[in-house]
Amino acid sequence: MTKKISDDVEAISDERSFRLHLFAEGIMVGIVSGIAISFFRWALEEAEDLRPIIYHHISSLGAPGIVLHIAIVLTVAVVLWRIVSAEPMTSGSGIPQIKGILGGHMRMHWLRVMLLKIIGGVIAIGAGLSLGREGPSVQIGASCGQGVGETRGRTRTETRFLITAGAGAGLAAAFNAPLAGVIFCLEELTKSFSPLVLMATIASTATATAVTHVIFGMAPVFHFPWLPVMPLSHIFLLLPFGLFVGVLGQAFNKGLFISLDAYDKSPLRKWARPLLPLAVAAALGYVLPQTLGGGNRLVDTLVTGEFTITMLLILFITKYLLTMMSFGSGVPGGIFLPMLVLGALGGAVFAKLLYSTGIIPVEYAANFVVFGMAAFFASVVKSPVTGSILVMEMTGSFQHLGALIIVSMSAYLAADMMNGLPVYDALLERSLGIAKKIRQALSRHRAVVEFVIGENSPITGKKVSEVVWPRGSLLVSVKRGDDDLVPNGALTLSAGDFIYVLIEDRDIEAMNKNVEERYNE
Repeated sequence: MTKKISDDVEAISDERSFRLHLFAEGIMVGIVSGIAISFFRWALEEAEDLRPIIYHHISSLGAPGIVLHIAIVLTVAVVLWRIVSAEPMTSGSGIPQIKGILGGHMRMHWLRVMLLKIIGGVIAIGAGLSLGREGPSVQIGASCGQGVGETRGRTRTETRFLITAGAGAGLAAAFNAPLAGVIFCLEELTKSFSPLVLMATIASTATATAVTHVIFGMAPVFHFPWLPVMPLSHIFLLLPFGLFVGVLGQAFNKGLFISLDAYDKSPLRKWARPLLPLAVAAALGYVLPQTLGGGNRLVDTLVTGEFTITMLLILFITKYLLTMMSFGSGVPGGIFLPMLVLGALGGAVFAKLLYSTGIIPVEYAANFVVFGMAAFFASVVKSPVTGSILVMEMTGSFQHLGALIIVSMSAYLAADMMNGLPVYDALLERSLGIAKKIRQALSRHRAVVEFVIGENSPITGKKVSEVVWPRGSLLVSVKRGDDDLVPNGALTLSAGDFIYVLIEDRDIEAMNKNVEERYNE
């Protein structure tokens, strides 16, 4: 352990060499993540194609088919329960777990998590639950990053960077969106523009996307026709539209936690929790099959098909309720794609009202479907830049970046005015009670961790000797621009400084709050 810590200190002192090393390791993480997630995507697509065939076959059997369908639902429920029981880290999206690992709250057995997340995700989404592939893909990618670090004997500090890079590669490979993968790591996971994170993540996301391009081609995830650029005379509509979708996004967040609390308070045994959404999904397969699974195919039809406002509202409400039931049950699966689908449905409703009253021409209706996805993401996750870039790459709407940012910021402001919390941070906070015992078990694990000093953090303008550092920690290095400063007691810390601290896992969260949070003076 002492040798690895000294290796960390030596690596940080030669940052240029360390960046190149991370770049090379990031390529390796990207290759492994790209292969794993390509298999995951392929299996999900096969399951999506197989589902209507199974429904058709069951329908043709009559009464015996109903019995067979009930048996399938029960079997799937038990299998999903066994997977989550065997490895609790596979439950839900996976993104809060990665944030917990990077924050020092949790640890994971990377190989077991990766394998069970793939199996559980394919079964849950393939069975029709309204869950997405992106959260599992992020966790699978992060598991690959941890696996590369541990199998190659890298230090815990370097492995942390590779976990972040793998998470970005997972998002990039899931949606053919390399730039969104990079921005997601900077804006959501680390919340700082770290050169070290940037170097590893760019390498991993670009490589993982290249792998998926070889297997699936270079087409965007959503198959939209060419969308006309919104004229300046209609740009003003994006502000109320963003506020409208922002309110829908906050209703989504509240619904998630109501669902989670309801499952926790319910008398259902844990094995029976997946049974409720699976039974609902089984019934919907006969009447509203387009609401099942992630829903990316539904988004494609919103642009090319004709739906009445009544039908759009039915699809929205059904998708919303099925997503709440599916995610609340705790089975493997994310909320990224369902939230994008709900945003697209909200955009379709808004556009229908506009062009039916003559406010906009019908040819601009599809634009609101695209903008709705970005706005919904910005409201729910509170990462407007990631949402704008992600939707731009997923739809190939590169000429609409300005409009996407406007509507995303408008939705973000709506969420802020409603005191909305970022959904993944809130989910992590909710799970920390479970993680306290884990944190205590990890209290003696240490690594060199990178922090960036905020403009109004309590330590800005203080000398190193004046800062109350966590017990047993050590300030290893201070980077100010391209300068490597000697961290002696007389050094005055400034906003924007990157500091590298040898610290125990249990103290990472407190250090983050002390260094990075901004306070109103």
